Amino acid sequence: MLAKRFSYSQFIITALVCLFSLSCLLPFIMVISGSLSTEKDIMDYGYGIFPRHFTLDSYRILILGSNRIVDAYGISLIVTVAGTLLSVLVTSMGAYTMARRSFKYRNLLSIYVIITMLFSGGLIPWYIICVRYLDLKDTLWAMILPPLANAFNMFLIRNFFLSMPEDIYESAKMDGAGEFRIYAQLIVPLAKPVLATVGLFMALSYWNDWFLGLMFVDKQELQPLQLLLRTLVSNVEFLKSSGNAMDMQRISAQIPSESIKMALTVVTIGPIVFLYPFLQRYFVKGLMVGAVKG
Repeated sequence: MLAKRFSYSQFIITALVCLFSLSCLLPFIMVISGSLSTEKDIMDYGYGIFPRHFTLDSYRILILGSNRIVDAYGISLIVTVAGTLLSVLVTSMGAYTMARRSFKYRNLLSIYVIITMLFSGGLIPWYIICVRYLDLKDTLWAMILPPLANAFNMFLIRNFFLSMPEDIYESAKMDGAGEFRIYAQLIVPLAKPVLATVGLFMALSYWNDWFLGLMFVDKQELQPLQLLLRTLVSNVEFLKSSGNAMDMQRISAQIPSESIKMALTVVTIGPIVFLYPFLQRYFVKGLMVGAVKG
């Protein structure tokens, strides 16, 4: 009887989880359907699970403007890869310093990091520092350096490091290893779950960011993909005024602005969708273990 009751409960929980998973996929399916629908269908019937009249006009128009999209794609990839690697490196090194009980000023450093989470100097001083003093205007570094060290992620990694036995550090010290060697060859391999989790957080942050590009980048060839998407969402006129406008008009009597937005959204979320399955096995473990000890 107990086994039967357990099987019923397990079936109900599995069914609820499957329904919840399908509900999470529904917006993504509707975006794909919208990108394959005609402008008239979207205006008349809204977004649905299946397109009423299948068309690839939006993707054909994006191909005509592919030069700008490919350039923006390349910029976003460079910023995401470089920013994620540097951010994980800087954040984990800061967390390692705060987790080392032998470091005299680790509590003072922790307080300093907490202050950055609670208080901000404001948008204008931040902009002046980045432009006048760091000279980041119209450079890729403008989209990489500002979010490099995240205080929340630093404490997440620090808590993971604190969960490790202190004997690990002591035994490495007795073998003659220095702090950097302990960090690089001993701690980093053991911290793969939490580093993968933080890496996924930062990759999502860098890939989805458009604000830094809007603030610091005026050159069109340096604009990231998300800024291009924001430009398209707010104003589709850049397609109508492009050199391929006549070709676009031949494809469709009216440029399908709504379905183009959906098509470009499908294009932009591709890398993150493919990245997540590779990091999924680290994600839950890294997040839970890093939150055990405060």
